[in-house]
Amino acid sequence: MQQSGEYRISASRDSVWQALNDPDLLGECITGCQHVKKIDDEHFDVAVKAKIGPVSATFQAELELADLKPPESYVIRGNAKGGAAGFAKGHAAVRLAEDQGVTVLTYDVDANVGGKLAQVGNRLVEGATRKMADDFFTAFSKRLDPDAVATPSVEDARAGADQYENSGQWKIWAIAFGVLILAAVLAI
Repeated sequence: MQQSGEYRISASRDSVWQALNDPDLLGECITGCQHVKKIDDEHFDVAVKAKIGPVSATFQAELELADLKPPESYVIRGNAKGGAAGFAKGHAAVRLAEDQGVTVLTYDVDANVGGKLAQVGNRLVEGATRKMADDFFTAFSKRLDPDAVATPSVEDARAGADQYENSGQWKIWAIAFGVLILAAVLAI
């Protein structure tokens, strides 16, 4: 699965870069996050819990930051395991640019899933991950500036809205890919 996104965040590029590397702040912005632990400057351990009806899964993820160019860009590589629910593996390229007093964050994700996650379908996964990214960036932006909101591009907002509304299983997909996206964005 491949996905791209762009968000405008009302904060300086340096502030956004620092916040993206703050495990406590990231953990507060990820729905269902149990912990984000910074192992060293390039490695994070993340645990996120999702519940769908009577089924509950905790996803454990190992994330690595590579190709760091502070405060412009980096690549996040990650593996997430959710027991019987499945797994996700992939990478996300994240870029930050300044534009008229705001930071434009763009990302490109390439991920693969297996197990029960792979049985749900690509359209559902894409809609759920967009929704998770939107939720993350809204919370992330509010932490940087309580009066600000991250704005997804118009195409991103339209693409995810319909699919998300029809999804009863969005959380599991969102968590699996969200872990990869949110570390960068995610990061997802």
